[in-house]
Amino acid sequence: MSTENKKPDKLFYSIGEVAEMFNVKTSLIRYWENEFDIIKPQKNKKGNRLFTAKDIDNFHLIWHLVKERGMTLKGAKKKIKENLEETEHNFEAVKKLNEIKDLLLAIKNEL
Repeated sequence: MSTENKKPDKLFYSIGEVAEMFNVKTSLIRYWENEFDIIKPQKNKKGNRLFTAKDIDNFHLIWHLVKERGMTLKGAKKKIKENLEETEHNFEAVKKLNEIKDLLLAIKNEL
């Protein structure tokens, strides 16, 4: 999964763009949207979903819980519902630690 392609100045992302960021099919994006209340895309006049950067951050959080930590969808929903703020904080800490690890490995490889 790579969310580095996300442009910070872009207001909305299509379902195809979001699926590409996470290297998944659009059906998974639609499924998670239906399963998790924290995903709330807007829809244009044609009915196309328009995801915000916050929606993408929430997808990343769900991805972390389900794909990286191995939680069930039910477990991830419960964790998010019970304490979204703590879950987000823990996820941000893990993300930061992974960035530090990658930096240290890059430095090690240069030695």
